[in-house]
Amino acid sequence: MIRRMAPSWIALISGIPSASSDVRLIANPPAQVDVAVVAHQDDWQLFMGDVLTQRLRSGNRGVFIYLTAGDDGRDSVYWQTRERAALRSTRIAAGISVNELLACSAVQIRDHSIRKCRLGNTESYFLRLPDGKRDGKGFARYGHRSLRILRSNPSSEMMAIDASATYRGWADLKATVGAITGLDSATVTIHTSDPNIVRNPHDHFDHRMAGLLVADLRKQYRLGAMYYVGYALATRAVNRSSAQTQAKTELLLAYDGEMTAVNKSWSAYQEHRAFYSECLQRTYVVRSPVPAIR
Repeated sequence: MIRRMAPSWIALISGIPSASSDVRLIANPPAQVDVAVVAHQDDWQLFMGDVLTQRLRSGNRGVFIYLTAGDDGRDSVYWQTRERAALRSTRIAAGISVNELLACSAVQIRDHSIRKCRLGNTESYFLRLPDGKRDGKGFARYGHRSLRILRSNPSSEMMAIDASATYRGWADLKATVGAITGLDSATVTIHTSDPNIVRNPHDHFDHRMAGLLVADLRKQYRLGAMYYVGYALATRAVNRSSAQTQAKTELLLAYDGEMTAVNKSWSAYQEHRAFYSECLQRTYVVRSPVPAIR
C-alpha cells in the first residue's frame, strides 16, 4: 500500500540536519543514540554511511541491528565474513583505533540468542534471519523463508539460519528489535530504509521490510526516525560533498577489503562498480521527528 508522506516530515537534502537557530544550553544532556536497523551487512555504508559517520564521531553512541544474515543463499563462510566486514566498517565510521578490542558473545533478548559485538561506542546485533532475495521470496537453501513472508503471515515462524533463535511471527521480531533499541526515548534516532515505494521504488524487499518494521514500532513508541532511499539512489541527482563521498567510500572499501581477503570474487564494489559509485555520491533521507504523546 502506498502511503502519503505526513506533512510533519521534513525532507533533508543534505542528509544531515542543520543546526537550530534556537540554541539552549542543557546541563548534562542525555547521551544520544543512533540505531541503524538494516537488512544486510553493507546497507548502512552505502545508503546512510556519511550521516552515521558524522553522528558517531560527534560522540553519539551507535547501535547496529542486522536483521538477516545477508547470506544470498550461500553457506556460513560467506555470511560470517559479511559480519566481520560490517564490523570493520563500523570501526572506520566511529573512528575507533585498531588497538581497541572487539568483544563478541551470544546474548539473550526475549528468549532469543543473538550475537552481539561491542566495539568502542558501538554495539552490533546479528539476528541472522534468512536473506529474502530481492523479490522477497527467499532462497531454496533456507526453505524460501523471508521477512516479507513473515510479515504477510502473522502466524508464521522464522528460524535464524544457524538455528540460534526462532521468531514466532512479525510481532515477536518487532518486540525483539524494540528491546534492543530502547523504546519510547527522545534520545534515540532510528536510521533505516525508506519503505515508501513512491520515494524509494525498486528496492530490495528485505530493505523495505526493515523500514516497515521501524514504522510499525513507531506506531506504538515515541521514536525519531530517518528513512533513506536505497537502490533508487542511482536515479537521483548527486548531492554529496567530496568529504561526504569520501566518508562513504572509506566505509565500503573497508567492508570490501574484508570480503576479498577471504575470496577475491566477493567484491560487491567491483561487481557493480558504476552503480556503487553513483550511490556513494548520493544520500537521500526523510526525517520523521519524535511523534507527540498520544
